[in-house]
Amino acid sequence: MTAYILGVGGDDRRYGVEELASLGGVSRRTVRYYVHEGLLPEPLGVGRGRHYDDPHLQALLRVKQLQERGLTLERIREVLSHSKSARAATEPVPAPARSSWTRVELVPGVELHLAAGVRLPAPGRLRELVEWCRRHVRRSEESDG
Repeated sequence: MTAYILGVGGDDRRYGVEELASLGGVSRRTVRYYVHEGLLPEPLGVGRGRHYDDPHLQALLRVKQLQERGLTLERIREVLSHSKSARAATEPVPAPARSSWTRVELVPGVELHLAAGVRLPAPGRLRELVEWCRRHVRRSEESDG
């Protein structure tokens, strides 16, 4: 039995395809196949600088674990896809911005909304606004007939 200690030396471990395959107990060809099939993420970098990191190794070990439990690659793909969407669904959603408003119903169906920090009009001006709304705002069924 071989045991590997991961994470020694910081979070920036980089593996070539040969080392990743060795750590995962598979061939280089298998690593490339899993990437092609979407079971592993694409390697980082470009050209000869392409490399893998600890999340790649963890994904490879997860695929191997699921295979050892008897799952087909198609079923493994479904399980991995489901776990990604489940993680995305449980990620915290930022709370909407809150603000205080004052709501004044002028006439049925017409409201005046004032943000915090905006003063209500004086009572006399508010009565004028209500009267204006009564004269000029009609329900659609009143204006049709």
